[in-house]
Amino acid sequence: MSAVSFSEAPKSKVDRKLVQTLGFMGIRLITIVTILPILGIVAYIAYKGLPAISWEFLSAMPKDGMRAGGILPAIVGTFYLMIGTAVFSIPLGIAAGIYLAEYATDNLWTRMIRIAIISLGGVPSVVYGLFGLGMFVLFFKMGISILSAVLTLSIMTLPVIISTSEEALRSVPYKFRVVGISLGGTQWQTIHKVILPQALPGIVTGIILGLERAVGETAPILFTGATFFLPHLPSSPLDATMALPYHIYVISTQIPGMPITIQYGTVLVLLVFVLAMNIIASVIRSRARAKRQW
Repeated sequence: MSAVSFSEAPKSKVDRKLVQTLGFMGIRLITIVTILPILGIVAYIAYKGLPAISWEFLSAMPKDGMRAGGILPAIVGTFYLMIGTAVFSIPLGIAAGIYLAEYATDNLWTRMIRIAIISLGGVPSVVYGLFGLGMFVLFFKMGISILSAVLTLSIMTLPVIISTSEEALRSVPYKFRVVGISLGGTQWQTIHKVILPQALPGIVTGIILGLERAVGETAPILFTGATFFLPHLPSSPLDATMALPYHIYVISTQIPGMPITIQYGTVLVLLVFVLAMNIIASVIRSRARAKRQW
């Protein structure tokens, strides 16, 4: 029996190594198959859109029915919507995540809340748009405005931020909480000084995922805050605004004879906008991970 086991040991080791090699090759192949189409789409958009990019295109007001001029109101409007959504959704989302992860007891009520949050994360954006139209535009009489759009986008973004914040906080080892309490700190001091800094990379990831969805959505702002043509910048939160996603939809479907380079140029600007958000988030996440103690 021992002779058989010794003779079979090298063979099983070779088999395991072969399976491992084939597995890694399969993973690499799947990664390449996934990434190449994305890179191809980005390269195609850049190829088509770069001829339209100029200082005038980025800094001028639209004119001639948006067939000429620039897209400055759309860029500024998108920035306003992103900042407003962040102001409302980030504090509420992180606070709710802290409550669910650190304070809430595991009972039927909290389980129902978690199920509701997960369900809301999968609701189509057009439903949020109709809700914002009925709630903020009509009921609270805010009209078609930046404020209505921001509140609608904040509600749409909250489930993602809450879920990722809770998971990031729960991933921090329990020993950090024990040490914080044993050193005389209160539960909130332990959360604020110890747990939150350790969970920051995961929280930042959730925030960026939520804000990227808000920046790229058309349906919610179509019902609540976006306008077809605005040859000036908004001056208050109660003004309507142009935004890059809605602007892309309009110039692609509603304006005959629109030059194709302007369409792709606008898409490229939105793509760079989202990419810049990812780069900033990656820098913050990398620095937070470098300081993490586990």
